[in-house]
Amino acid sequence: MSEETLSGSCLCGSVAYRIHGDAMRFYHCHCERCRKSSGTGHASNIIVKPISVTWTAGRDLVHRYHLPEAKRFGTAFCTVCGGPLPRVAGDNSYAVVPAGTLDQEPEIEPEARIFHGSRAEWSCEDGALPVHDRYPPRN
Repeated sequence: MSEETLSGSCLCGSVAYRIHGDAMRFYHCHCERCRKSSGTGHASNIIVKPISVTWTAGRDLVHRYHLPEAKRFGTAFCTVCGGPLPRVAGDNSYAVVPAGTLDQEPEIEPEARIFHGSRAEWSCEDGALPVHDRYPPRN
């Protein structure tokens, strides 16, 4: 994401943000916490410097939840629709941007699946499932 500027928002559009600058990492994370917080088989997260994230609308609607027993894990979400949003690490060393909240495709691509040992057996795997451009055909 070489000095790229991207915009993103929550599901209802009440909260919006921009990220600018170089991404540090882009991972599909299969850890149990990411699976539970996303409700899916993995979370797709772009890691950026905290200064890269600028709120452009609805900052007061962003709520952060920090999992008490976790050293680093937390979530941020819109209080209107519950949609995920970028979150800054407690030590301010990085920000996690849920890739699915971006309004356009980033130049960077995922570089690894992390915590793959925690992967749910039913979770998607490259090439393991059929691919459809839209809905699958009706039987």
